[in-house]
Amino acid sequence: MTDVTAEVTEARPTTVMSVPLSPYATELLRLLTGAADESDPAVRHVVDLSRIDDRELGVLLAVAHELPARELTVVHPGRQLRWALTGAIQERQPRFPPESCAALLAALAKDFQADHPQGNPLLAVGALLRCDGQWPATATRSAVAIVRAMVARGRSEQPYAMMALAGLAGGPTRVMLNAMFRRSLAPIARDELELLTKLGAPAQALVAEVCRDRPYPSMPQLPDAWQRLAAIEEYVAFARRALDAARARVASIQAGELPYVADKAFAPDEVEVLGRAVRVALRHDEAWLPELLRSLLLGVAVAPTSARTLPSQALLYEAARAAGDFPTPEALATLLAVRGVVRHKGVPRQLDRMCKRIERALAERTDTVLRLPDLGFGPDGTVVVEVGGHRAVLVVSDEVVLRWRRADGTLSPTVPAVVRRDQPDELGELRGRVKQARDQVTALARTLEAGYPAASAQPYGQWRAELAGNGLGWQVVRRLIWEVRHPGGEWRAVLPDGDAADERFVDAFGGSVARPEPDAALRLWHPIRSGVDEVRAWRDLLTERRLRQPVRQAFREVYLLTPAEEETGTYSLRFAAHIVHYRQLYPLLRSRGWTTQMLGPWDGGDAATAYRVLASGAWRIGLHHDYLREEDVECASTGRVWFERSTEGAWRTGSLTEVPPVVFSEAMRDVDLFVSVTSIAADPYWTDRRTEHGDYWRAESRRELGTTAQVRRTALERILPRTKIADRCTLTDRYLVVRGELRTYKIHLGSANILMEPDDTYLCIVPARRKPPGEVFLPFEEDRLGLILSKAFLLADDARITDESIVAQLRARR
Repeated sequence: MTDVTAEVTEARPTTVMSVPLSPYATELLRLLTGAADESDPAVRHVVDLSRIDDRELGVLLAVAHELPARELTVVHPGRQLRWALTGAIQERQPRFPPESCAALLAALAKDFQADHPQGNPLLAVGALLRCDGQWPATATRSAVAIVRAMVARGRSEQPYAMMALAGLAGGPTRVMLNAMFRRSLAPIARDELELLTKLGAPAQALVAEVCRDRPYPSMPQLPDAWQRLAAIEEYVAFARRALDAARARVASIQAGELPYVADKAFAPDEVEVLGRAVRVALRHDEAWLPELLRSLLLGVAVAPTSARTLPSQALLYEAARAAGDFPTPEALATLLAVRGVVRHKGVPRQLDRMCKRIERALAERTDTVLRLPDLGFGPDGTVVVEVGGHRAVLVVSDEVVLRWRRADGTLSPTVPAVVRRDQPDELGELRGRVKQARDQVTALARTLEAGYPAASAQPYGQWRAELAGNGLGWQVVRRLIWEVRHPGGEWRAVLPDGDAADERFVDAFGGSVARPEPDAALRLWHPIRSGVDEVRAWRDLLTERRLRQPVRQAFREVYLLTPAEEETGTYSLRFAAHIVHYRQLYPLLRSRGWTTQMLGPWDGGDAATAYRVLASGAWRIGLHHDYLREEDVECASTGRVWFERSTEGAWRTGSLTEVPPVVFSEAMRDVDLFVSVTSIAADPYWTDRRTEHGDYWRAESRRELGTTAQVRRTALERILPRTKIADRCTLTDRYLVVRGELRTYKIHLGSANILMEPDDTYLCIVPARRKPPGEVFLPFEEDRLGLILSKAFLLADDARITDESIVAQLRARR
């Protein structure tokens, strides 16, 4: 490290700190202050800010802001560096020595006094919150200057940041508060403002930090900002008061004591405050929150009249976003219940997207992920309810169903006529409970699956008490393979056996395994961590037992590094050059937790990168794709895939060999899903209506099987021998060959397209259903597998086909 104080002071008499810097940071400082000439290496090379740490970033940012903007002309060597520094703080968390913090605030005060158009009070507050030591004494003078300049010019953006800056000088005056909060504060927002006035600048700064509106340029929100805010006892107490007040208002609206106006139960500033209250309570996992939140959200979801509107759509969505930030099983259960009662046409679709985000986030919150709400299911997976003298039985196994017990003890799906006639409300409630249980099973399965990249593990005792001990949870976990860590450190895969009251375990070959110790680590099994023989044994065992898994596990795709990827080093072209339907791709990306911008025929809409963050924020995957406009159909072409690692608060491209195998496999599984589902090769009408990309379409109908199709083939190996068309079917390396009465057909196991022998002419079939006959057992649910089997059953009996479009094709090619 180098002490550069003297050198920089010679270059410019400015407020520069005595901070030890690395040699490269010293070069950048010389460049920034104009001490470097054109022969200096720092001038000749592209700036690489990944070579400096977060503390050095804070030092350089402060110096950059000290330089008057007019001096950073086009020819000034520090101009590009300043822009690079401004861009870097969008993704990194700079740290500021007290001297740097003071210098940055002083520079920002000058900007505000000069009415700099990009003056940003949140940047000043962010520097204070990221200060390595005590807030500098000179910060008070700079902060007050910033606030006065903004108030004088009528600027009211970032009011909480302005309030925090004013708080450094003893608190904002009433005049300042009126200027900062130009909207007439609604009651709940006014209560928070009064509390913050008492708490002072540190609390005010934290509220400014967690506000969603982050202007340019701003640093990413501090990772522990909510934790620090939740550590303020007075604010936690306020959060409960605010949510209680909100619930009381909603109850008054539902009772007709307050007038109902759609979406007007809460003012916009109240929604923001209540969102903070929910996040603080979720962050602390407060015991009082589940009941309160359920009552509040069920109240805001349905109008007190028959209208299809709701009292506050904004608060419902804000609470859902809060649950995505700090997920709990109870919050997810509440939102699933709300989805079942809301009458607004567009809300369920939005809630579905939000709940998927919550499920992914919940998978990485190991302290709460295993908790399940108690819906009354016993160890046998049933709930019995008396209705009008009849016994309704809710049964959960592969799915949740409502049955009625007959006099002879058997169960019937038919609702007794007297119940249908005399107890319609009770019947509706029962059906609601069935839907709630189905939603819980689906959510639990998705949550467990989303935990794969983080390799989440819990003590067996906790798993047993919170998950397997729940009647609903047991029906999920008994169909999944788990790994138990033994004292020697090795992991052993096991499958629960027996029932919840008499829990046992077996291995892949059906042999009994001793019950784990309570403190033994347990996690969901992934096939990438096992050998080929063990994976094959698990597939055979599940098929033999006709055990359909809620998460595709034994038949899960595994993606290993290829020699080509090892050679490229930092990127993969495995899924490049595919043509996909863009209107299908974009929502699929979003539904799987990827972030990307919408493409289209506008400036900058021709290319984009989609990202997904994995492994608790340690890695993210990137997928490049380009927009293709094909007459009236919007398409896209796929490009390279790469991985980035989070290092010192910034994303840096990593070597593919460094990516953990499970993270790599799960990420590539997503990309394979995108391609296989949205490729034009899966569009049976493409050749009939389009000439573009015909070569691609034909090649994909014959191509070597990818990983997903290979797993599909292994499933068919086990399914077909148990069907009535087994003697008419043959599996080749790429096709399911079906011998009909009229022709022999080849169904491609990837695209599901059909070619007819002997000349490989294409047969277009779009079946009305994608599932094979009910007696066919599928070890996992997949549309393409069901589609292939349904086509096979149809073609094996082709002489009885009556669909005119299919018959015409068969006659034309005989």
